[in-house]
Amino acid sequence: MSSQEISRPRTPHKGRGALSNPEGRFEPTVHRAEDDGWGIPPDGTDIAPRPATTITEERSRSIISRNDSPDVSFEQSINPYRGCEHGCIYCYARPSHAYLNLSPGLDFETKLFAKINAAEQLRKELAKPGYRCSPINLGANTDPYQPIERRLRITRSILEVLLETKHPCTIVSKNALVERDLDLLRPMAKQQLVHVFISCAHLDNHLAAKLEPRASAPHRRIKAIKALNDSGVPCGVLVAPIIPALNDRHMEHVLEAAAQAGAKVAGYTTLRLPHELKQLFREWLAAHVPQRAEHVMSLVQQMNRGRDYDPDFRTRMHGQGVFAQLLSRRFDVGCAKYGYTRRGGVQLDTSKFTPPQTVSPQGRLF
Repeated sequence: MSSQEISRPRTPHKGRGALSNPEGRFEPTVHRAEDDGWGIPPDGTDIAPRPATTITEERSRSIISRNDSPDVSFEQSINPYRGCEHGCIYCYARPSHAYLNLSPGLDFETKLFAKINAAEQLRKELAKPGYRCSPINLGANTDPYQPIERRLRITRSILEVLLETKHPCTIVSKNALVERDLDLLRPMAKQQLVHVFISCAHLDNHLAAKLEPRASAPHRRIKAIKALNDSGVPCGVLVAPIIPALNDRHMEHVLEAAAQAGAKVAGYTTLRLPHELKQLFREWLAAHVPQRAEHVMSLVQQMNRGRDYDPDFRTRMHGQGVFAQLLSRRFDVGCAKYGYTRRGGVQLDTSKFTPPQTVSPQGRLF
């Protein structure tokens, strides 16, 4: 399929973002379904069952990832899960599932991996003599508060270690489940050790059900921003991703609603479509907004030097060109109107960090 073509419409899966399960870019063979012309029987017996979520527990050898990208504001991050059940069709992390020999499509949101020893491993890494304290971001790749966190509580176990060691962190999520951990976040906030960001790019619940089907509804995210700020936990808003001709008209409305909920810090990014995500997003457009599909992709390409995606570190987060400049100007005006500072202005205290106590195996002999 040419990168300039919009895929023919596929049938959406209720509660899922992706419409297909294409092979990852590292797979040696490609499978493609073809319509045999018989269609679906009137009784619907040929309809495929809904994709079920499966969770594989894994033990990580390391848990802190280091970042040297010049356009990312943090040096360290932790991702408690691989894959994300939220199913956001625009998620730039989808292509990472190809490293597992799985599809960035439906596999990414149904075949999940949980790092059950995350807290144990974090404790070991923080105790290393050469460790240098720098804020750790939770949610850089997949959401730390996706639905399975309610039961597995891996993110919570990580926060317990960070609170114990007085290690600062930032959190990015689009799930109101973060409110559950206020008992940990409050004492961290009192010591200037945490700043939360809720990602919310629009206020349309109907659009959210298709675009990010298992994330908290937009109005619920705004309530989470208020709950956190009212509890003394600083919580800002990320208007991300902005998709031209789809949700960009909501930018000022989100900034206003989040400001009313107590947010003082804001950031934004535009849509990024690396690797397999290009095909998946085009399929989604064809199924859900066919009348606007070509227009959306035309504007996306205008912001990426004529391509679906431009990986240039200098421009990939916000795009370039006339439309990108307009978005930047609108965001600046909105921030000035509602009293925001930009996301890069967050300051956390690294001076309080105390390495965790470790017990030598030899010590138990005496």
